[in-house]
Amino acid sequence: MSTSPIAELPFVLAERVRPLSPAPIVEGGAFVLYWMRTAARGHENPALDVAIRIANRLGVPAFVYHAVSERYPYASDRHHRFILEGARDACAAVRARGVGYAFHLERPGHRGPFLKQLAARAAVVITEEMPVQPLALWTGRLAASIAPPVWCVDTACVVPMRLIGMAHTRAFAFRKATETLRRERRGRPWAEAAPNHEMFVPDLPFVPVELAEADLSALIAQCDIDHTIGPVPHTRGGAQAGYARWDAFLAEGLKYYARDRNDPLRDGVSRMSAYLHYGHVAPTRIVREASERGGTGAEKYLDEVLIWRELAYSYCFYEPAHDSVAALPEWALTTLSVHSHDERPMLPTFEALARGRTGDALWDAAQRALLIHGELHNNVRMTWGKALLMWTRGPGEALSRLVDLNHRYALDGRDPASYGGLLWCMGQFDRPFQPAQPVIGEIRPRYTDDQARRLNVAAFARKTNRPLYEDPPSTAIIGGGVAGASLARLLTDHAYPNTLFGPEATGAPQTVSLKTGWPGRLASSWTADGLITPTDAADRYRVDPVQLATALSPTWPEPMPSRVEHTAAGWRVIEPDGDVHGPFDALVFADDMVALAMGVALKGFDAERQVGICEAGDVEAQLLAGAAMAGRLLNRFADRAPVMEAGPRQADLFRSSAKSVESVAGLVEGTL
Repeated sequence: MSTSPIAELPFVLAERVRPLSPAPIVEGGAFVLYWMRTAARGHENPALDVAIRIANRLGVPAFVYHAVSERYPYASDRHHRFILEGARDACAAVRARGVGYAFHLERPGHRGPFLKQLAARAAVVITEEMPVQPLALWTGRLAASIAPPVWCVDTACVVPMRLIGMAHTRAFAFRKATETLRRERRGRPWAEAAPNHEMFVPDLPFVPVELAEADLSALIAQCDIDHTIGPVPHTRGGAQAGYARWDAFLAEGLKYYARDRNDPLRDGVSRMSAYLHYGHVAPTRIVREASERGGTGAEKYLDEVLIWRELAYSYCFYEPAHDSVAALPEWALTTLSVHSHDERPMLPTFEALARGRTGDALWDAAQRALLIHGELHNNVRMTWGKALLMWTRGPGEALSRLVDLNHRYALDGRDPASYGGLLWCMGQFDRPFQPAQPVIGEIRPRYTDDQARRLNVAAFARKTNRPLYEDPPSTAIIGGGVAGASLARLLTDHAYPNTLFGPEATGAPQTVSLKTGWPGRLASSWTADGLITPTDAADRYRVDPVQLATALSPTWPEPMPSRVEHTAAGWRVIEPDGDVHGPFDALVFADDMVALAMGVALKGFDAERQVGICEAGDVEAQLLAGAAMAGRLLNRFADRAPVMEAGPRQADLFRSSAKSVESVAGLVEGTL
């Protein structure tokens, strides 16, 4: 057997493989294991093709292990659902190629070192090259803990990162250095490998999730993740949805891309970044098909994909400090240091930033696009990012806030392209601009006021605040209190109409721990806003339930009703004087005592009737109960959302009827 099995691969695959160690393939390994993570697709997938070809050479089957951890940074319902939807398509496509596939979802009762157990039985482990943390760290740990070698395969770039040779810091230099490499690869057809073995699945140390039949909402509700960031129904995960969007853009938008791409009020961009980030679509296919179309629009689009996107990937590959201010050029760090004591126009709390309540109309509208829709037009994103340099105490805090807001809410967050964009806002990939300005020094200025003069901000705000789909479902929340108020706030944050019925919160101030989940993330902001008071003990706060519930509630509670009715049209809420509210699509009680008083007996959440109970407890328990219920509702609403068809609507993020706009008019006014 050759000592260089990689060299025997076709050139288009061999150039993409990077062994993490010189360990040889294990003779007698039962299969070739492909650990699927960031190329969740069964087509034009170099890692899958490497696994198949090496398996054929060894005379063993290939097997795909695909898993989702609860422990990746910013794990939330939004990211989990997009990943799971993509995994459905990947599972079907991989099995259609005759390769075994099993999916594991980490959750209570389903945790363990399953990857390591499978990898120890393999001849070689194949996975994707992804030069960001924690994926790079997890890959290295696996390689150090098993006998079989681990090979990383570049599935994200047209020109493999390992061929670039260095971390370029200017686009023009990268463009020149990679010109020949790009020209040789941008139109190259892809030949997929065929397995020699029948479909194989080894004895598994876990019970796999059968994605085709699985209730994704129920599975997500079991996971120990952030349930306050809901899914985005108009951007479903998977190759089918991704290529429907791409085909619409290819047919209707690509030729106008150079003209329309910088106008956030037009639908002039492809909106493919989330699908590229999670590997649901193949960048090789996107580039090949755009190249075949040709024209000024296609060339500009290819410049964005092949230059700016791949510049960021190769930069992160060669620069391990890409997630810190140490990555910034010396001139940027120097000028920011010189101006470190300049007076800041404002220092918004994280709560104000996350919810788009800074008072800057353009910035707040941009943040609402991230909060509600999980994406932000790139031209505005640059202005959005640079504002944080002005609104934080220094570059370290600015980058930390940018990373948090982008990665937490954006479906395309957490990948090298994200770091490229965020670092650009702070001077990376750029040059000094003079004269120096207050706070930002010689960093390229891009003020919200300047862009606001060129953009109809009111129209942009209406666009970003529109609901996730036409006629969004409404919710009645009965019982008020901290749990009800937190649920109402989260539904409002996602542009779902809701009505909160009293009574107002009651109870004496109490000392509670706020170190986990959603309240833990916002504890410092709530302290700054005066909603809670820190104590001498770490992670312990003095909380007035009445004050906190009032602050969290987006609307003043309606009077406590006397009864509820479930009808064919939905839930009706009846006040003691006979006034009727509704129908509502969903109904939530603050606790079981309130539900029993209304004649409704249940525990937890009834998905069929869309009715649930937030369990009572201390303030932290109520906050987490409200968040958990928000997650259940937001996922069930996503289940029932209409599927966007291909064509113009697929390309238009915010096309809605006048009715749907009016249905959230009050929420928009209360939010901006």
